[in-house]
Amino acid sequence: MRGGGGGGSDQAAEEPYTGHAWFDPAIIAQQNAAATDEAEEAVARTRARELIAAMNEDQKLAQLAGAGRTNLDIPELPDCKGARHVLSIPELGIQTVRITNGPVGVGQNDCVAQGAQTPEVDPSSAKATALPSAIALAASFDRNTARMYGEVIATEMNNLALHVFEAPGVNMARIPNLGRNFEYFGEDPFLSGTMAIEEARVIQEAGLVAMPKHFVANEQETLRNSINSIVDEQVLREIYLIPFEMAVKDAKVSSIMCAYNNLNGVQACENDVLLNKILRDEWDFTGYVQTDFGAAKSTADTLKNGLDHEMNNAVWWTPDRMKAALADPMTGVTWGLIDRALERRFTQLFKLGILDRPIQQTPIDFAAGGEKAREIGVKAAVLLKNRNNFLPLPEDMVARNPTYIDPSTDWVTIIGKATQPFARRAVQGGSEVDTDRIAGSSDVLPEYTVSPVDGIADGFGVSLNSGKVKLILVDDDNHRASVNGIPMLFSEAIANHINQDQNKAIIIMAGTIAEEGGDRATITTTITGLPPGYPESYCPNIPGCAMTGFGADPDNPAVSGLSLDWYTKGSPASATPPADTGNNRTMEMIDAIFAANASLKDRTVLVLKDNASIAVPDSLIGANGPAAILEVWFPGQEDGNIVADLLLGKANPSGKLPVTFARKGQGFMDKITPQQYPGTMVDGKPVVEYSEELNMGYRWYDANVSGSCGNYADCVAFPFGYGLSYTTFSLSNRSVAANGGVYDVKVRVSNTGSRKGAEVVQVYLQLPNSANSGRLRQPPKRLVGFAKVELEAGASQDVTVTIDPAASNHPLSVWDKASKAWVVPSGSYTVLVGNSSSPEDLASAGTFNR
Repeated sequence: MRGGGGGGSDQAAEEPYTGHAWFDPAIIAQQNAAATDEAEEAVARTRARELIAAMNEDQKLAQLAGAGRTNLDIPELPDCKGARHVLSIPELGIQTVRITNGPVGVGQNDCVAQGAQTPEVDPSSAKATALPSAIALAASFDRNTARMYGEVIATEMNNLALHVFEAPGVNMARIPNLGRNFEYFGEDPFLSGTMAIEEARVIQEAGLVAMPKHFVANEQETLRNSINSIVDEQVLREIYLIPFEMAVKDAKVSSIMCAYNNLNGVQACENDVLLNKILRDEWDFTGYVQTDFGAAKSTADTLKNGLDHEMNNAVWWTPDRMKAALADPMTGVTWGLIDRALERRFTQLFKLGILDRPIQQTPIDFAAGGEKAREIGVKAAVLLKNRNNFLPLPEDMVARNPTYIDPSTDWVTIIGKATQPFARRAVQGGSEVDTDRIAGSSDVLPEYTVSPVDGIADGFGVSLNSGKVKLILVDDDNHRASVNGIPMLFSEAIANHINQDQNKAIIIMAGTIAEEGGDRATITTTITGLPPGYPESYCPNIPGCAMTGFGADPDNPAVSGLSLDWYTKGSPASATPPADTGNNRTMEMIDAIFAANASLKDRTVLVLKDNASIAVPDSLIGANGPAAILEVWFPGQEDGNIVADLLLGKANPSGKLPVTFARKGQGFMDKITPQQYPGTMVDGKPVVEYSEELNMGYRWYDANVSGSCGNYADCVAFPFGYGLSYTTFSLSNRSVAANGGVYDVKVRVSNTGSRKGAEVVQVYLQLPNSANSGRLRQPPKRLVGFAKVELEAGASQDVTVTIDPAASNHPLSVWDKASKAWVVPSGSYTVLVGNSSSPEDLASAGTFNR
């Protein structure tokens, strides 16, 4: 998609070129012929400088920010209006630059009908494929699946003539109730960075800007606009910066989005250490930095310290504010700094061919996008439990009389809460709870969706009116229900439709909806002096506004958000003070079903559709609870087909958990202080402390920080990296050997079961004791490699995972604050190989010394 004819390059080759120098066919040809990425970028930079030299002052100032709601028109697309673009400069041949949000598809894509009431989320918005959530993609543990994810996005962006993709999101699942966990890749920095690299590469190969976000330490939505994240330098380097560093170095991303929060007292979008010293000086980042929408908090400091572009409209970088700063020598703002910011962005736009391609929309192949979304969703699902091999269900289970209702034949029941979407409709990013709307920044409006009932009925090969698949929706009080729309008491539904021999399978659907703007937490705060129309998170930045009570609840109110019972009504995002929260009593509903007949457990599968992890009650673990548990995350538009493919064995689950599922009462959130989450008020400002240091995610459980996890299973229900299959695998012949400057870890994977399936080999590294000398104590292990291998029944394959000490994730290194450098500790390194992070699933492949 790069190159091509823009801005005057259509002139016949034999005629002298008289158009704009930056569109001279000769310089475009030189750029396209460049042998290296650096050479290509050098030509693009020359073009950017020529353009900037021709711009007048007003044109320059207008290009520093998006048009937002100040100018919704898109001249090249007269039928569209939108609030996600940068204005064109027709007299210089520069077209509109159009931006779309991510990360779960092409959402808020700068095109709604001219008559729409809102330019962002509207039924008239351009349609696209609603993919499974990003955390689902991480659960695939598969680089090829990440590339497929990026391919769908890139193809549809080009179909819709979009240019900039505000994603992937690579913040960490530090807290399991983070409202945007579904947008991110889980709790391990190496896994997150690996997924981001593959997705971003594909997007940029298609001539589009990939923009990893939110830089950095933006691990909560609660008061995100004003929170000050206190993170130790070593922790920042070894955990939270790693995914960004990998994306910059290995995917050569064209842009980075800076975050709302402060980091160690300095706002992220004016943080010289982050944006200049680390990002540009150390990592050699040559792209541009864009704000999250409204994240900038100053004019001069942002420009001087490394910001290049303000979105979605100018607030601090308005022409008037910038002119005032230019007129005041004390600000340090110069035209040279403005030109620098413009050069960084235009260099990337020229390099990717964005300004050389005409803005022209083409039809999206929705069937192709849906097919890939279905494949991704299947590969992302994690089978957590399968007692007595209850799954997969036989395809002919209810198909004896598929065309008419006959109470003497068999059926299956799909059960869920009437106020929740999980059993009623397809669940995707932006799903609201008790409505059928799609909202929030991750919304994608799909051409179609597949409901659970539709998908499962089709999977069984029965008609919807056959009575073979019964949808039972239960109210929050577990008093009333409906069966295929017919109202009755829940007790009647149990007696007549659930606790019957003809009911061959009970499919319960539940989950945890979340969205941008709030975490899954009930936090009580009193706010005074907040002007009308301002979000409560802006209070600390507004003179005269005060907050009291924030983070003061010693009972840690965030824990409730990890339950399947907790939800917010209407909008999926919680708020501070809390929104209208509800208790849907899902667990009581499950208990009531099993109380009617204990044997019903043995024909029940619980299908989870989660934002991230939940606190798992004992009633769901082991011999207790349902026979099977299947986690499908937010499956997207193909929800029903994905679930049916997995339940009926048309596909074999192969996903692995990218987050730890803790036992209820024993998890990280049960043990932390208010200072760790949601934060406390310090001198009138909210502050959150990452005082768990390097022990985040599975590392916290490995290190037994709480003192309660001496027996790992006492705290962890389902570990990071865990996932079952309908077949079985064995790992043997583990070894590690030096190979030049790298280490090759080898293992034989054998499919010892009766059906084709895929296994994920995971490689963890234990660092020598010297790593702790004069530094923070290292957790027991870190993930340094993985590989997914698919095998036929009875087949074996030798797998090699390479550990490269020079890799961008610094697999052997620790950050030394004294020397301000990465160091490789001396001593013996132990390599562990297995199929989850649980100690019982790992075995040593050997050691090596440094």
